[in-house]
Amino acid sequence: MEIVANVLVGLVALVHAYILVMEMFLWEKKPGRGLHGFAPEMARATAPMAANQGLYNGFLAAGLVWGLLAGDPTGFRVRVFFLVCVVIAGVFGAVTANRRILVAQALPGALALAAVLVAR
Repeated sequence: MEIVANVLVGLVALVHAYILVMEMFLWEKKPGRGLHGFAPEMARATAPMAANQGLYNGFLAAGLVWGLLAGDPTGFRVRVFFLVCVVIAGVFGAVTANRRILVAQALPGALALAAVLVAR
């Protein structure tokens, strides 16, 4: 079960690294605009905000990778902390921005968190 948990944590980290790239570097380009259906003007106007959000997603990804690399008990605690952060951020995003965030962010985080806790 530990392998499954670590794979899920790794996948959640990859999702957040992908979000970092989309929000920090591709926001004004076609892939980034397509994510939210923004016109070029709206993407340009919201780019600084998106870059800030992308940076936070990068911190989540970095924390999850740290949790995978650190030995226990630190690694376990770090994985749990950052997965809880992912779930909270996903729920908040779903309530305040777009319900799709619940499925794209909170659900994978919750599944990984459950797997980490069960594997313990």
